[in-house]
Amino acid sequence: MEFELTASMMCADYGSLEREVRNLEEGGIDSFHIDIMDGRYVPNFAMSLNDMRYIARATATPIDVHLMIEHPNNHIGLFLAHLRPGDTVYIHPEAEYHPSTTLQSIINAGMIPGIAINPGTSVETIMEMLRIVKKVLVMSVNPGNAGQMYLPYVGKKITKLLSMKEDMDFEIYWDGACSADKIIEYAPKGVRGFVLGTTLLFGKDKSYGETLQNIRELKF
Repeated sequence: MEFELTASMMCADYGSLEREVRNLEEGGIDSFHIDIMDGRYVPNFAMSLNDMRYIARATATPIDVHLMIEHPNNHIGLFLAHLRPGDTVYIHPEAEYHPSTTLQSIINAGMIPGIAINPGTSVETIMEMLRIVKKVLVMSVNPGNAGQMYLPYVGKKITKLLSMKEDMDFEIYWDGACSADKIIEYAPKGVRGFVLGTTLLFGKDKSYGETLQNIRELKF
């Protein structure tokens, strides 16, 4: 069964970021997930524009940028300038007055447009944007910090999105508290990819290559 694994780089060791990128790449990671937080849209500061730019320069592996910032359209050009065609940019629709304008800027730059939806965001409120984006990042925890508990009602939202993805032509990705049992349950149902943080990938006593291989060999 094919599914994508992306590394949540806010969980990486920043004392040796170059080595982290290299080891993840050699281990077979599919993409690097970069969480940009402004301390306003979410109550935390995480990665920065410079972190994103460094990682984008250090690897040819695709980059997924998750903008957890207010009014991303005000700064979208700064991020797009350091990405490559085919990289993904997610925005939160609640963070922008006219999110479709921001998504169009992402499309015009040759990037893959995506939206991230919080646990409290209903599918009905983002229905029209599902016709624009190519990826939907479903937050299974409230955004802003790593290591949070899974919110079980998110599963019903994923089921609803799965019933719509073929007609509207988008893929679904899981972000937050991603454990092996979640991959076993949702990958066969059609969730395309999973963002891996401290639950499965970082801070373990195995190499990234071993860990990623074990995840890909899960019994479904």
